[in-house]
Amino acid sequence: MRNELKKILIIAVVFLAVYFLPIGESPAGIRFRNGLFEAFALLNEYARKHVLLCLVPAFFIAGGISVFLSQASVIRYFGAKANRWLSYSIASVSGTILAVCSCTILPLFAGIYSRGAGIGPATAFLYSGPAINVLAIILTARVLGMELGIARAIGAISFGITIGLTMSIIFRDNQHQNNQADSFNSEDLQKPSRPLWQEIVFFGSMVGILVFANLSKPSSDNSFWMMIFNFKWFITLACLILLAYTIAFWFKKGELTTWVKSTWEFVWLIMPMLFFGILIAGFLMGRPDHEAVIPSSWVVGLVGGNSIWSNLFASVVGAFMYFATLTEVPILQGLIGAGMGKGPALALLLAGPALSLPNMLVIRQVIGVKKTVVFITLVISLSTIAGLIYGAFF
Repeated sequence: MRNELKKILIIAVVFLAVYFLPIGESPAGIRFRNGLFEAFALLNEYARKHVLLCLVPAFFIAGGISVFLSQASVIRYFGAKANRWLSYSIASVSGTILAVCSCTILPLFAGIYSRGAGIGPATAFLYSGPAINVLAIILTARVLGMELGIARAIGAISFGITIGLTMSIIFRDNQHQNNQADSFNSEDLQKPSRPLWQEIVFFGSMVGILVFANLSKPSSDNSFWMMIFNFKWFITLACLILLAYTIAFWFKKGELTTWVKSTWEFVWLIMPMLFFGILIAGFLMGRPDHEAVIPSSWVVGLVGGNSIWSNLFASVVGAFMYFATLTEVPILQGLIGAGMGKGPALALLLAGPALSLPNMLVIRQVIGVKKTVVFITLVISLSTIAGLIYGAFF
């Protein structure tokens, strides 16, 4: 009887929700339709710009980490008993090499965490991967001012270390490492060993594809980055040829089958929640310079000055909104021109690229609700504090 009542209640709720959908010509109806359009427009944009060149290489790297990278090596450098100075230093500056967004970092994070990385180094890597994009920091300095670019770089690196150490203290990395040690079976011990340089070439070629295929055009026509950009597809092709060579001559068929299977497991774990999160983010916030359910004028009106509220609001909006790599700079340029304070601007810069609603939903799948909530809270809190301090001086 109780189950039947639940079914009736569900049907009633769905019916009422559909019955009262605001789809007329009223302002609410127009805004609702805009939200629906923006949800699928953002998903379409993400699929066109980020899935093939960003997520696909990231998934194969994650699958490679899971299959070919020794669990003992991951635990040695990122486990609870690893040298903290080394593990957190590597994790906190990873974004300078990867230059990925908050969603592309997810397969890589899931890969190292599944192999035994402690929650501290893993979350430091999770935050810093998209936050310390060297091109984004340079663009921030050129477009929004040198002091904001420097503050973003210092804040992102220090946040990665602080968040990782705090997560490690709260959740005890030892527990996760012991759980991984329990699953360390004979397959791990029997994995064929190959020279370290071959593993470096194998993973380096995939990272090269990920980095150079997604390299954005720099703002200056006369720079080292422009030269690299002009040759990006030649470099990407060279990395692809090198990867094909390693696959053809250094790996057995059974290993490659296991690699593809592991990659698919990460795809199935991450993609459904990621796409669902993008739909929700697009419905609520829309794409840059496009209106959805939440009016952009509300956001601009709430981030002026340098109060605790304005910085907190900027951090929360940044945390839930999806930013493609480098798009946060022109968005902030428009918001600052409309009256956004410099403190809230930094808060959004530190929270936005590292988090998004799709990102949060997937993180929960990997590390659970409690750890995800603490991670999000740390990012938002630290971003708010940094914005307050920066706004007080500038």
